[in-house]
Amino acid sequence: MKFSFRNDYSEGCHPNILQALVKYNLDQQAGYGEDEYSLQAKKLIKEKIKNPESEVYLVSGGTQANLIVISSILRPYQCAISAAPGHILNNETGAIEATGHKILSIETEDGKLRPSDIIPVLEGHSNVPHQVMPKLVYISNSTELGTVYLADELKELSDFCRQKGLYLFMDGARLGHGLTSEISDLTLEKVAELTDIFYLGGTKNGALIGEAIVINNKDLQPDFAFNIKQKGALLAKGRLLGIQFMELMTNDLYFELARHANIQAMKIKNAMKERGVQFLSDTYTNQIFPIISNELIEILSEKFEFYVWKKMDEKSSAIRLITSWNTGDEAVNNFIYTIKMEL
Repeated sequence: MKFSFRNDYSEGCHPNILQALVKYNLDQQAGYGEDEYSLQAKKLIKEKIKNPESEVYLVSGGTQANLIVISSILRPYQCAISAAPGHILNNETGAIEATGHKILSIETEDGKLRPSDIIPVLEGHSNVPHQVMPKLVYISNSTELGTVYLADELKELSDFCRQKGLYLFMDGARLGHGLTSEISDLTLEKVAELTDIFYLGGTKNGALIGEAIVINNKDLQPDFAFNIKQKGALLAKGRLLGIQFMELMTNDLYFELARHANIQAMKIKNAMKERGVQFLSDTYTNQIFPIISNELIEILSEKFEFYVWKKMDEKSSAIRLITSWNTGDEAVNNFIYTIKMEL
């Protein structure tokens, strides 16, 4: 059986979560997120960001979180800004556009956005009222290319957005991996301070399902629950999400799992670099994008699963390798051994 490096959600969930689901299975609890586990999970998240005034909502998936957040924030004539590799542009089947909101795309080499990238977009949409109004800047950390925002970069972007009256929304599907990257100087507390809304991704970091939306901007908090319900995201058995995030937030399990995934990816990255392999982007998270020959891709495909990310030329392509909270040493060592035998 091939080992999969295709994504970080191939496995079910961390054993702590499974045990907790069984332990509390027969307890009678209130529905729709009012159960004691959901309330405890939200309390733990607020404690970690050191902001009791933030509001937390638990939903089942990342596309759902992005859809609900963006459609609830923007007025009908307003739009979002995203880096070209952004998930909302490429992997959500036009979910945002289906709500009537345009997404303005910006090409960047590393998948990150900077004020200098956004200024031309704002200048190009000044023909009021004949063009859509840019209102929300969408970023992800880590990005779709596995890169991360440093504290100074996020601070600069946050200050710019506030100066220009733009909301800053961080997709945190892999936020744990971004924050535990060996080069990251960001903290969860700082993310909460610098964004209007962000979410903590559980699906890609040890949960069965689940993302925790955190609303820091008080102006965006009123009536948000109506959007959750209207979009079909308010689960009657909200305990399913609450128990998972309660476990993930206990003893920093969330960050422990993300850190493990990063470490395993860096083992592969370093081994490939030693063999002279070049990379599409310089990443320090659980996503790496080595550029290898198509011949080697065929050999690796016999033992492992992964995505061929981008054709570089007629002889080579960039592949995407992703490690998870459960990627063990055996799989990593087997991959490294195969690379060393073939390069």
